[in-house]
Amino acid sequence: MAGKILISACLAGLPVRYNGSAKPLLHDAVERWKAEGRLVTLCPELAGGFQVPRPPAEIENGLDGDDVLDGRARVVEISGGDVSAAYIDGARIALDVAHENGCRHALLIDGSPSCGSSFVYDGSFSGLKHAGQGVTAAFLRRNGIAVYSDREVDQLVDAIG
Repeated sequence: MAGKILISACLAGLPVRYNGSAKPLLHDAVERWKAEGRLVTLCPELAGGFQVPRPPAEIENGLDGDDVLDGRARVVEISGGDVSAAYIDGARIALDVAHENGCRHALLIDGSPSCGSSFVYDGSFSGLKHAGQGVTAAFLRRNGIAVYSDREVDQLVDAIG
């Protein structure tokens, strides 16, 4: 069997998003990987210690996960509370889980301050997005895990089958 794939728990249909919802990813390849036992489900935010529901959070000042990891930005809740440390903890746990399960690829929900891989929200809590990645996506990529968004399943299929 080909390698396992780390997948955002919300994409696997679990109601773990900040507002208690899921965003199930309906795609034939994802269903096949699930049936083959290749999916390793994880929510880095829950792994980092958050609960459901939780306040929305964004990366401040139009920056991204690399900036958080490098100490140039924070992940803040809508109330202004700094939750960066929990996001970094969740990213570290995600990498540990990926390594423990032999995952060299991850399929993560885009837009999240944790899992976003091509865009994140700009920190204004106004719905504005910009190119960038979340903390977990950045950390996984820094450590050799190929990260794909929920809109890139076909590219992941091309990469691993």
